[in-house]
Amino acid sequence: MNERHGTAEVRELSTGELVGRLGEQVSRLVRDEFALARTELEQKGKEAGSGAALGGVAGVLAWFGVGALVVAAVAALALVLPVWAAALIVGGALLVVAGALGLLSVNKIKRAIPPLPTRAIDSTRRDVDVLKESAHR
Repeated sequence: MNERHGTAEVRELSTGELVGRLGEQVSRLVRDEFALARTELEQKGKEAGSGAALGGVAGVLAWFGVGALVVAAVAALALVLPVWAAALIVGGALLVVAGALGLLSVNKIKRAIPPLPTRAIDSTRRDVDVLKESAHR
């Protein structure tokens, strides 16, 4: 504020000051975009890891299911009904659970692929468009 007249002084910035501010703002913008990209890639990595873990659990359950079915076949030959019937029920149930976990795993992995920071890329494209538009004025 100008103390003598009680009005705010408005000073136009020189070209050098404007270029300096532009450099600072572009630098801050680039740092922020890299931070956004890093965060997004970390999230996608966690999603892929979670999907892979579920896939591993599905594989183990399927392995036990196959083992139970093999035991059921052996038991069916050895005994007439009770042991193999129980083994078939347990083996079938394990395979159903493994199938459900396998589908869940595939869905999680598909959401994490491709591992691109799409939000950061979109934001950077918008920033470049704004800079191009302002340069044409």
